[in-house]
Amino acid sequence: MHNRIHNKRILSLIILCFAWIASPSMLSAQDTTVTNNTKRKVLGTVTVRGDNKTSSTLAKAPVQIVDMEKMERNGDLLLSDAVKHMAGITLRDYGGIGGMKTVSARGLGSQFSTLTIDGIAVNDCQNGQVDLGRYMVGNSSMVSLSNGEQDYMLLSARATAAGSIINMETMAPTFLPGEKTHVRLNMEVGSFGMLSPSLALDRRLGKRLSLSLWGNWLKSDGDYPFTLYYTTSHNDSSSTELRQHSAMWMATGDANLFYNISTSSTLTTKVHYVQGYHQLPGPVIYYSQKGSENTREKLFFAQSKFQCHKENASFQIIGKYQYSYDMYEDSMASSLSRYIMNEYSQNEGYLSGATVWRPSTKISLSAATDAALTTLASNLSQNSHVYRTSSLSTISAQYRHRKIDIKATLLATLVSEKVLDNNNTTHYNKLSPYAGLSFKPFDNNRIRIRYFFKETYRVPNFSEMYFFVAPLDTLRPECATQHNIGVTLPMTEFKGRDTMSHWMMTLTIDGYHNRVKDKIVAVPRQNMFIWSTMNLGLVNITGLDLNYSLDWERGHTAADLSLTYSYQRALDCTDPNNHKTYLNQIPYTPRNSGGISLYIKTHWVNAGYSCTLVGERYSKQQNSDNTRLEAYSDHSITVDRSFDLPIGELRIQAQLLNIFDKQYEVVRSYPMMGRNFRIKVGYYF
Repeated sequence: MHNRIHNKRILSLIILCFAWIASPSMLSAQDTTVTNNTKRKVLGTVTVRGDNKTSSTLAKAPVQIVDMEKMERNGDLLLSDAVKHMAGITLRDYGGIGGMKTVSARGLGSQFSTLTIDGIAVNDCQNGQVDLGRYMVGNSSMVSLSNGEQDYMLLSARATAAGSIINMETMAPTFLPGEKTHVRLNMEVGSFGMLSPSLALDRRLGKRLSLSLWGNWLKSDGDYPFTLYYTTSHNDSSSTELRQHSAMWMATGDANLFYNISTSSTLTTKVHYVQGYHQLPGPVIYYSQKGSENTREKLFFAQSKFQCHKENASFQIIGKYQYSYDMYEDSMASSLSRYIMNEYSQNEGYLSGATVWRPSTKISLSAATDAALTTLASNLSQNSHVYRTSSLSTISAQYRHRKIDIKATLLATLVSEKVLDNNNTTHYNKLSPYAGLSFKPFDNNRIRIRYFFKETYRVPNFSEMYFFVAPLDTLRPECATQHNIGVTLPMTEFKGRDTMSHWMMTLTIDGYHNRVKDKIVAVPRQNMFIWSTMNLGLVNITGLDLNYSLDWERGHTAADLSLTYSYQRALDCTDPNNHKTYLNQIPYTPRNSGGISLYIKTHWVNAGYSCTLVGERYSKQQNSDNTRLEAYSDHSITVDRSFDLPIGELRIQAQLLNIFDKQYEVVRSYPMMGRNFRIKVGYYF
C-alpha cells in the first residue's frame, strides 16, 4: 500500500511539471515570427544506413511496414501493438499488458516467425517463439513483416531460413548542423495501474560517431474487471469478476553506437538488457482463478554488424552473444501444495558472414554462412543440459531488369543436438530452395505481378523435445511449403484542380497456399508457461491477404486510411478416418480477420480511429460448439496535439481503447481488458 501511494505521488508531481510546461504563459513565449496561419516546422535530416528497405509493391514476396510516425500516432507501446493490424497475422494474446503475446503468420505457427533487431535474429532455442509482449517499440524507427524471404541480397543465412521475418529497426540519431544532443522524455499512464516512463538520449561523439541510449520502465497492476459466464453459450447466468494475480513490471535498457567509418562502410553495435517479473493469473475455469504462479526473466545480448558497400561488391560480418534466464515458480503446484521452482538459462554465441558480388548491373550473386552454439541448462532432474550447434549456409542469384526481377536461393541446414544427461545426439540435415519473381506486364501502368515458392524446415525447440512432457523421441521437424501469387499497384498520385492537394494510393492482393507436414502444435496445459506439443501430420492452409492505403493532403489538413483483410482456411488433413478432426480448422486460427485505421491531421488537433475484426475460431482440434470462440471487434480512438516551445516540442496524446467495452477472449479462458485509457506526454529537445 505504501509503494502504491508513493507511486501516485511521483506520478502527480510529473503530471504537474508537464502541465506547467504546457501552461499558456509558457506557450505564449513562442517565436513571435510564427503567425496564426503559419506554423513553424523544422525538418530534420534523414540518414540512411544499411540495406535499402524494400518497397511493399516492388518486392517479390509480401512485406508490410509500420514506420515510426504511424506507431506514434497509433500509440503503440509493445511490438505486438505494431504487428496486430497487419494482414495475415494471428495474434494470441493472454490478456492485459503483461500477458504473453505470440503471432502466427499465415497459419504457419509462431515458431516459423523469426524476430530480428537491426537484421540480427533474437534466437530462443528453448521455446522457439518470441513473446512480443517483452519488446518495446519506443526506440524503433520501423517494424516490418516479410513473408517468405526478404527482398535484398545482403542477408544472414538465419534470416533466410525463417518462414516470415518480423524486423525492428533501431532509430538512428540525426543532427542538424551545430547540434550535438537530443533528449526525448515520455510519460505514459493508463488504466489498471499502467505506468511507463522512458528516456532517450542521442549524442554526437564525433563527425562520424554517435551514441543512442534508451531506457523504459513498464508496470501494470492488471486487476481489470471481466464478465464470467457460467455456460459456453454466454446466454445463462454470469457475474462480474476481477482479474487477479496479473501484476507485472519490466525494465528495458538499450545502448547503440553508430560509426560511419567511411562513405562506403559502417559499424553498428547494440547492447540490450531486459529484466521483468510477471504474475501468471492462469485460465478462468471452474469459477476460480489460480493465483500462485509467476515468472522472472532476464535477457541480455550484445551484437555488432559491419557492412561495406563497393561498386561491384558488398559484404557484412555479424557477431552476437546472447544470454537469457527464465524462472517459473508455483507455490501451490497441486493438491499436495508442494512448491515448484524451475530455472532455465540459455547462452548463445553467433557469427555470420555474407557477401554480394555484382558482375553486371542486372545480375547479383550472394553467399552467406552462419554458425551458432547454443546451450540450455535447467534444474530439472532430466535433460538438464542440452547443447545445440547449428550451421546455415545460403547461395543466391538475382536478375533484375526494368520489367522483371527474379531471385533464387538454396539454403543448407545442419543441426547437431546433444543431451549431456544421457549422451544422446541427434542430427538434422536439410536443403531448402526459394524462388521469387516480380513482373511488370504493361508499360503504360505500374501494376506488377509477383510469385514466390519456398520450403522452410523447422527443428523442434528444447521445450517441445525435453521439457514439461515426457521426452518425445517421435517428435519430428516441421517442413513447410509456401506458394504466393499476388498483384500490386504502387503509389499513384492524382493532383486535383487545387495544386495544394494530392492523393496517394497503394493496393496489394496476395493469395497463398501453405502445406505443413508434421506440423507441431503447442497448446497450454494449465497456464501460459506449461505446454503440450504434438505433430498433427499434415495441415493445408489456403488464404488471401489484402492491404489498401490511401493518403490525402491539402494544406494543413491530411488524412490516412488503411484497410486490411485476411482469409485463412487452415485445415487438419492428417487422418481421413478421424471424423472428429479431419478437415477441421486448426486451433486459434480465424477464417476471417481484418482491420480499419483512419487518422486525420488538422492545424489544431489530430484524431485517429482503429478497429480490429476477428472472426470465430476454435480452441481445440475438434471444431464444435463447446470449443468455438465468438467473433469480436475492438474499437479504439486517439487524439493528440503537439506544441512548439521555446526549447523543444511538447506532445500530448490520449487514447480510449475498446471503447464499446466488448467482453472477448483471444485465448480460451483468458478474458481481455474491457474499456481502458492511456495518456502519453512527451517532451523532445
